[in-house]
Amino acid sequence: MHILISFVYMVSYRVEKKLNLILTIPTTMKKYLSNNFNIAGLVDVFDELPFWSAPFGLKLLDHIDYKPAITALDIGFGTGFPLTEIALRLGESSTVYGIDPWKEAIKRLNKKIHFYGITNVRIIQGMAESIPLDNNSVDLIVSNNGINNVSDMDKVLSECSRITRTGGQFVQTMNLDKSMFEFYSVLESVLADLQLKNEIDLMRKHIYQKRRPLDEIITMIQHHGFIIKDLEHDQFNYKFTDGTALLNHYFIRLAFMDAWVKLLPKEKAESIFDRIEAQLNEQAGILGGVKLSIPFVMINAVKKENHVGR
Repeated sequence: MHILISFVYMVSYRVEKKLNLILTIPTTMKKYLSNNFNIAGLVDVFDELPFWSAPFGLKLLDHIDYKPAITALDIGFGTGFPLTEIALRLGESSTVYGIDPWKEAIKRLNKKIHFYGITNVRIIQGMAESIPLDNNSVDLIVSNNGINNVSDMDKVLSECSRITRTGGQFVQTMNLDKSMFEFYSVLESVLADLQLKNEIDLMRKHIYQKRRPLDEIITMIQHHGFIIKDLEHDQFNYKFTDGTALLNHYFIRLAFMDAWVKLLPKEKAESIFDRIEAQLNEQAGILGGVKLSIPFVMINAVKKENHVGR
C-alpha cells in the first residue's frame, strides 16, 4: 500500500510539473512525451496482476523474439496480461490479437487499452479451439498458463499450427503435474485412511487432465509441426502460516477448491476437509508453515517448414 501511495505521489508531482510546461511543447509531440494521466482513473486500471500469473509471465516475456511489424496472438489473456505488455513492447508497427471467452475480463481490458492509449491490440471473444484468423497469418503466438487449461488441447495446437507462418514463434508456459504435491499428498492420505479408492482414482485423473505430463505435451506440439527450441524449468512457492490460512486464501478458493470438492462424496466433503486441514496444521506446527510448490516450464517452439496445420 505504501509503495502504491508513493507511486501515485510521484506521478502526481510529475504531472503537475508537466502542466507548467505544456504550452511550450508542440501539439504534434510524440505520444510518450504527453503523460498527463488521470490519477483518479488510474485506480480502475492499475494492474493488480495475480501472484499466480506473474512468475509464468515474466519467463514468457523474456523468451519472445521482439521484432517490428509482426502479427501476434495471445491465447487466454484474461484481464490483459501479458497481452497489453507484449503489445507495448512490440510497438505500434505490430498488431497483437488476443482471444479469450471471458466477457467481463474483456470489459476491464478495454478500459486498460483506452487508458494507456494502446492502439495495436485486437480483441477476439471466443475459444482457442476455433481461432478466426487466416492460415499462415501469425508470426508469434503466446499463452501464459492458458493452453493447458483449454477443453481440447489437441484442437488448439492444431489451430496454432494452421495460423502460424513458417519460422513463426510459439511461446507458452504451464505448471507441471507435481504442482501442489504437498496438498495432494495429504488429500490422498486422508482418502486412503477412509478407504475411498475411487476418489483417489478421481484425484489422479483430475491431476492428469489439468496438468498433462510434459513429455506428452512436447509430443503433441511436435506433432503439430513445431520444433522445440528451448525448454526452461522454474518453480515458485505459495507459503502459508498453516492449513487454515491455505484453505481460506481467496485464490485457492477461486481457482481450485470447487474442483477438489467435486472429487469427494458430497455428504463427506466437509469432514474430509476437516481432516485435511488438521493434518496440514499439524505439519505446519512441525515445519514452521505450509508450502505449495508450483513447478512450471517455458516452452519456446518454432514452426517448421512444409507442415500444413489441420
